[in-house]
Amino acid sequence: MQSAVKKRHEQSHDSFVHPYCGTRSECSTNRFAQSDKSITIHQEIDFTASPQQLYEALLDSKQFAEFSGRPAEINREVGGAFSLFKGHIVGRNLELVPDQRIVQAWRVVTWPEGTYSIARFELEPQGSGTRLVFDHIGFPEGLHDHLAAGWEENYWSLLKKYFH
Repeated sequence: MQSAVKKRHEQSHDSFVHPYCGTRSECSTNRFAQSDKSITIHQEIDFTASPQQLYEALLDSKQFAEFSGRPAEINREVGGAFSLFKGHIVGRNLELVPDQRIVQAWRVVTWPEGTYSIARFELEPQGSGTRLVFDHIGFPEGLHDHLAAGWEENYWSLLKKYFH
């Protein structure tokens, strides 16, 4: 299994940070995402908010509910469970580095039992704002376009409105 993870890691694109080992690939092309776009979603979004503000909005139940307009329950500890969008999205926090990184085991409740993907939010200071580097891997085949649009519609655009 370790060689399969390593092989996937070696095939990933430049800016992808592997959720298990935390290292950046040295690949010079985006072969991984191009060969099968259902494998990963990579998005980079600029916000006027600080890394601390984004970190808090993503992990604070009250703020998440405020920006999304839907109920959220979030346990802010590593290993803590979360339920978002009125229970439609559930998972657990795998890694939390305050104001820098959030890594979550993330799933839609309609996915097959026990199927989790990995969502990684990397918060990089950029001037007075933040560049959020987002990677989502391991979701069921065929859902790339739906999920990629969902992140924009249900997270990024709403967060931009929330902080404006």
